[in-house]
Amino acid sequence: MDQDEAAARIDELRREIEHHRFLYHVLDKPEITDAEFDRKWNELKDLEGRYPHLITPNSPTQKVGGKPSTEFKQVKHEIPMLSLSNAMSQDDLDRWGERLARGLDLEPAQATQLKHVCELKIDGLSISLRYENGYLVRGATRGSGDVGEDVTLNLKTIDALPQKLQVPKSGKIPRLLEVRGEVYMPISSFRELNNSLLKADEPTFANPRNAASGSLRQKDPKITARRKLSLWTYFLYITDEQVKQPPTHEGSLEFLQQLGLPVNDNRALVQGIEGIKRFCDDWFEKRHHLDYQTDGVVIKLNDRSLWNQLGTTAHSPRWAIAFKYPPDEEETLLEAVEFDVGRTGAVTPVALLKPVQLSGTTVKRASLHNFDQIRRLDVRVGDTVIVRKAGEIIPEVVQVVESKRPPHAAAIHEPKHCPVCNSQLERVGTEVALRCLNALCPAQTQRRLEHWVSRNAMDIEGLGAVLIGQLLESGLVSTPADLYKLTEEQLVNLERMGKKSAEKVIANIQASKTRPLSNLINALGIRHIGSQMAEVLAHRYSGIDELMAATDLDQLEGVGPAIAEAIAEFFSHEENRRLINDLAFAGVQMRSSQQQRKVLPPEQQTLAGKTFVLTGALPTFDRADAEKLIKARGGKISSSVSKKTDYVLAGENAGSKLAKAQELGITVIDEAAFKQLVGDGESQ
Repeated sequence: MDQDEAAARIDELRREIEHHRFLYHVLDKPEITDAEFDRKWNELKDLEGRYPHLITPNSPTQKVGGKPSTEFKQVKHEIPMLSLSNAMSQDDLDRWGERLARGLDLEPAQATQLKHVCELKIDGLSISLRYENGYLVRGATRGSGDVGEDVTLNLKTIDALPQKLQVPKSGKIPRLLEVRGEVYMPISSFRELNNSLLKADEPTFANPRNAASGSLRQKDPKITARRKLSLWTYFLYITDEQVKQPPTHEGSLEFLQQLGLPVNDNRALVQGIEGIKRFCDDWFEKRHHLDYQTDGVVIKLNDRSLWNQLGTTAHSPRWAIAFKYPPDEEETLLEAVEFDVGRTGAVTPVALLKPVQLSGTTVKRASLHNFDQIRRLDVRVGDTVIVRKAGEIIPEVVQVVESKRPPHAAAIHEPKHCPVCNSQLERVGTEVALRCLNALCPAQTQRRLEHWVSRNAMDIEGLGAVLIGQLLESGLVSTPADLYKLTEEQLVNLERMGKKSAEKVIANIQASKTRPLSNLINALGIRHIGSQMAEVLAHRYSGIDELMAATDLDQLEGVGPAIAEAIAEFFSHEENRRLINDLAFAGVQMRSSQQQRKVLPPEQQTLAGKTFVLTGALPTFDRADAEKLIKARGGKISSSVSKKTDYVLAGENAGSKLAKAQELGITVIDEAAFKQLVGDGESQ
């Protein structure tokens, strides 16, 4: 490559990198994988290294992060938040070790004696916290590295983040303290969030990192609070002359813990590059069993006095590096594409793949999201594709290996008609998704009934997808109201349905008539309404009739114009109003009972101020019911165990949370003890 070609390629890479950084850091809508971004970044650095006279101050390699969003007040960081250079292989770690030795003027044998702290690299959102006299006064995102966004109110909703520091062993809290950390979404919270978004027919998040970033940037802190974010801190600057900065990084982490700030215990003090490699190898497989995503290991020299000696580049410190694990991606063959019709008629293209092992599971299907994504990837049937799975509910195709494209690869065309009922497909307004607008489409009917019987809706056990399909095929049901007309005799005549099974299904259908109003609202399948929003609406309105007649929906906290419009639009349709009447005639409870709406008086708030973590399967309690009992009595639920946890309610297969509780000396209770705490659930 001559100089002119290099200059052209450098310009192209800079434009691409700035584009993708903006999508990643500001819009939270990445178009390429982290691995692909790293390849572009490393290619740019390599070219600039070979042609240093082409480096400009505006090159992405000379800056940190992306431009801050304009949604929040901008904050200038008193101490810039730098990024870390990446080591993509163990050879890169060796080269970093050689640079350390040169920078510190050490012989190779001396360099092997250097101590390093290895910490798991959390895939989240970097933040800066400012404490004054022990109190949190400001929290900001990294943004450009110099200027970030003030997200203090949203950060205060995170249970793991103390708003007041504890007194350390020294007895002195620094007057001014800058703390750096990473906000993340636990994988369990991510799956719960995406499930609720799917049920509300909302776009899901691609990964926990995007979900954490999007949740922290919510304008309404109450929405952030419901997303169950968590936090690790890993760095501090003490600017108080009366309190000395710990001389080592390990000492800094211990001091953070003494102050009550959460610090990840999955770290180690190691010696030399070989010690670093052993730590990285040890966590390569174990990381998949954690409740948070980690894509590598951050390595820092332990002796902070050496940091100033080594200094920093414009982009990153020389005394630290991030080792990146290979992404959880695999190549496979895209054999066909089918089109899935959801309960609201949205048509989603799904890739049918040659089976491939990915993160311990066999993947045969992967989402292609929508047709804009298909065009962006230029993916075709017969292509070799890269599939990624990073805690998502459905794996996704992220890239085409164009060098392996066969001559017969076939383009994927948008269907003109519904693959199930053959109705014309249309786009509504500015939506990306194609929709089947036939309300009687069998696929939509099947999905609506599956949603109706699901746990967070009417919770009818025994009515699975197969039985619903049989009921539809036999003509016994076409709407949810028809379920309440079924008889044991009708069910017994179905294939593989015995008398006892039929009796149980009918009993469960009848029992569902008295489900709480929030379950009924969720079961109706109104667009944008999931279980959490259904609870908000059920708390405000005492019955379906009040919700149908509501004129103040857009004044409720968390209910925006789109939700208010979706509710009004749903009840404007004659078939939906007829469904409500049919359900009421069948005996389905349309209003909240006194028991369901009962608010416990202050004297019964027996768990006020107590924080619970639930883990494992309980013998008789559903986890959601246990959480409601705790909240009704003033308690709080946390997704992670910390020193602020009061109780861990542990069932079978409790796992790492139980171990963490035992390590910290947190009180662990079983279901029997929990029932004593809540009065056996009688108030609910």
